[in-house]
Amino acid sequence: MGIEIDDIQSGALRPRPVPYEGEFIFLRVDDRHAGRALLRRLLPTIGGGLAGPGPNEDAWVTVAFTYQGLRALGVRQESLDSFSRPFREGMAARADQIGDVGESAPGNWEPPFGTGEVHIAVSALSPDAARLAKALERARIAFHETPGVELIWQQEVRQLPTGRTTFGFRDGISHPNIEGLGLPGSNPREAPIKAGEFILGYPCETGGLPPMPSPDVLGRNGTYVAVRKIHTKVAAWRRYLRANTSGAEDEALLAAKMVGRWPSGAPLTLTPEHDDPELAADPHRNNDFLYRENDEQGLRCPAGAHIRRVNPRDAAIIGDARMHRLIRRGTTYGPPLPEGVLEDDGADRGLVGVFIGAHLERQFEFIKAEWVNDGNFIGYPGEQDPVAGHHNGTGSVTIPEKPVRRRLRNLPSFVATRGGEYCFLPGLRALRWIAEPQD
Repeated sequence: MGIEIDDIQSGALRPRPVPYEGEFIFLRVDDRHAGRALLRRLLPTIGGGLAGPGPNEDAWVTVAFTYQGLRALGVRQESLDSFSRPFREGMAARADQIGDVGESAPGNWEPPFGTGEVHIAVSALSPDAARLAKALERARIAFHETPGVELIWQQEVRQLPTGRTTFGFRDGISHPNIEGLGLPGSNPREAPIKAGEFILGYPCETGGLPPMPSPDVLGRNGTYVAVRKIHTKVAAWRRYLRANTSGAEDEALLAAKMVGRWPSGAPLTLTPEHDDPELAADPHRNNDFLYRENDEQGLRCPAGAHIRRVNPRDAAIIGDARMHRLIRRGTTYGPPLPEGVLEDDGADRGLVGVFIGAHLERQFEFIKAEWVNDGNFIGYPGEQDPVAGHHNGTGSVTIPEKPVRRRLRNLPSFVATRGGEYCFLPGLRALRWIAEPQD
């Protein structure tokens, strides 16, 4: 079965541009007729498929809906009931399962996350501010010309001047090899993964069709999206590195051991002793590795390092890593903390993460609960992801070394969840169907 690429929203498939400018916008629908009218106005701004040859083809707008949003738009209950349980319940209701506890619990989230008022999520990404403004211009006109729909939250994102995240690491390097898509994955050694792991209506790795919302026109070519706003505690990160090393080179190595890559993006598995910006800049080499083949014992890249946890590749783990692959998009918000500063300046900075897949429960939620928040699958029970885990000053991380392994203790939390929503990103035909009267 061929993939109907042109019916899939561009935001589901296209890798994030580099550099990038972007914006996330949340809308509340107070009148379903107005909400549908808004969608009809937005439809001409929403593209499908992969990048084309035109100068504006690499700027795109994406529209997704929460469960409450589809209800507010008047989608019939039998269709609403056909969505997956995590989507129907929403991310806030499942916070304990995915580790959003303590300071990251929904009670501490930034409004309107988790309130039920987020109905429509609009995002736009582009290589520069001019093309972003053009992509958003018609969308903004549609918002302002539609009484009964309120803009309730917006967040600008952009690549920092350094080209790296607020923690100082290059991001957006990996992309899965999706069968039939025509867009090569970033790892030349990764066998193609069935399209149904990412897009509804196609066989997945089990050989069957993933459960799909009904009617067929609503579910086909759609996918689920977990949107997360994550605050990064950069000063705490730097202080911990400083306190547990004896100099700048040791700090860089320890940070790389926790992340799994050097700041440039060069993988530890290929260059374990020093950063290699030339390797990092080569898209044909910077993902050309496997763990079991190149680093089975984790002496180069620890099994508990961030990138190895969230994508274990061929490593010997409990379970099948291919069943839990995601499309990940991380975008940075807020100003960088000036180099060398070890005290927090009070600014809000971090990332807006977008995690795309056809199975919320066994992809995003499984990765968060089993791979990020626990270490059983790699033989380190109780150990969390050194970067993304919620440690609260009591965390520990094992770093294999010879002759004696090293164990980091008393890790603080370096991130805090500021909010999240589960969304459904429909195909273009489905968008038109949602926009039409159903009553």
